[in-house]
Amino acid sequence: MPFKSQADRRHHIPRQHHRVTNWPAYEAGLRARGSLTVWFTAEAIRAWRADPRTTRGGQPRYSALAITTALTLRTVFHLALRQTEGLMASIIGLLGLDLAVPDHSTMSRRAETLEVPRPRGGREPVHLLVDSTGLKLCGPGEWLVEKHGTRTRRGWRKLHLATDADTGWIVASKLTDKDADDGSQVGPLLDQVEGPVASFTGDGAYDRDDVYVGVAARYPDADVIVPPRSGAVPSDTAGTAPTQRDRHLQLITERGRMGWQKASGYNHRALVESDISRWKHVIGDGLRSQTDGRQRTEVVIAADVLNRMLGLGRAEYVRIA
Repeated sequence: MPFKSQADRRHHIPRQHHRVTNWPAYEAGLRARGSLTVWFTAEAIRAWRADPRTTRGGQPRYSALAITTALTLRTVFHLALRQTEGLMASIIGLLGLDLAVPDHSTMSRRAETLEVPRPRGGREPVHLLVDSTGLKLCGPGEWLVEKHGTRTRRGWRKLHLATDADTGWIVASKLTDKDADDGSQVGPLLDQVEGPVASFTGDGAYDRDDVYVGVAARYPDADVIVPPRSGAVPSDTAGTAPTQRDRHLQLITERGRMGWQKASGYNHRALVESDISRWKHVIGDGLRSQTDGRQRTEVVIAADVLNRMLGLGRAEYVRIA
């Protein structure tokens, strides 16, 4: 990675210091994230029951909105399905609403094929920051492994995220097997993005021809900001028709890796790493569901929860040192 080029002298680089400029609003947003204020709009009450089915098969009792609401509360408060059912019954009872509560079996079954609305894109071009991380699957706890040992490693899956650099919102997510490489998931992530894209920024794992081609096919004017590998060489047409990668190599030759990071805006990629850290601290570092479909729903709902929390208040800061 480019930032490791000065690793042996990194202790001489002073740490940056920032000051939050909107602390009252940001502090109020942090408090609102823990608020238990819950209300049901008239539209939500009318949409609680599922619409009549026009095809063959059983009639669903609860709409996707009802199941999504229950699973969202489960994610926020880290509850099991039975405790989620109890929480929903308590809230509806306190509000005095005449609504049925999905039972834990219904939540589990419907989560397999639940369609959760994706965040809508704006009119302004988005600066995408992409990265991936690992999520552990359910398995023996740390104490059990320490006491009895284990012969096999705990399974895990790979979570790919695409973040809007301006708002911090997670605009796309993809859950794959642990062996899937980052570059192969660029297409599925871009398919989820609504609206124009101004730039695509990723680490060295995305330094592949198919990544440049995939971004250019969907967004011809988008900049691809990916650090070339240490042994990268210019293309055959670098002298007559240089590609974006050729221009990156030329800038690195002129200014060095650190200079290229500042000039290209690559340093903004740290924001998606902050989103991953926020995911691990707020949501957790594992998956609670067992099947692929339920795990996909769990990830989409978790991303929506983080976006809603961020919408309550986001820190605005300036560098002071």
